[in-house]
Amino acid sequence: MRPLALALALLATPASAVTPLTAEEFDAHFTGKTVTYRQSGSLFGIEEYLPGRKVRWSVAPGECQYGSWYPEDSSICFVYEYDPDPHCWTFWKDGDTLLAQSNSGDPAFKLYGTDSSDQPLACPGPDVGA
Repeated sequence: MRPLALALALLATPASAVTPLTAEEFDAHFTGKTVTYRQSGSLFGIEEYLPGRKVRWSVAPGECQYGSWYPEDSSICFVYEYDPDPHCWTFWKDGDTLLAQSNSGDPAFKLYGTDSSDQPLACPGPDVGA
């Protein structure tokens, strides 16, 4: 590549470009955490990362789905008890900011991990009070 072309290519590369998290990094960073995700400033959902690559996901208070995650190439894929189709994401840490990009569809579909806690997700058992 010619020096000018190389310089222009480097200028076109975002300064914040970072390497996606590996499955090992993802597991080490998230296990035992509950993360709140937002999209365009609105709540998207909350996920608790349990040992053994298990998860609890909630989009409404007290309503949870259980599932698991697994690595696929540079992505992390999730399957849930009521939706066995995999949902694959690429995760990055850019400083203190957590980013997740959906691997299906619109490249603008990004989530931002805005809060991380050691507190478990509030998930009452099925048919509580029934």
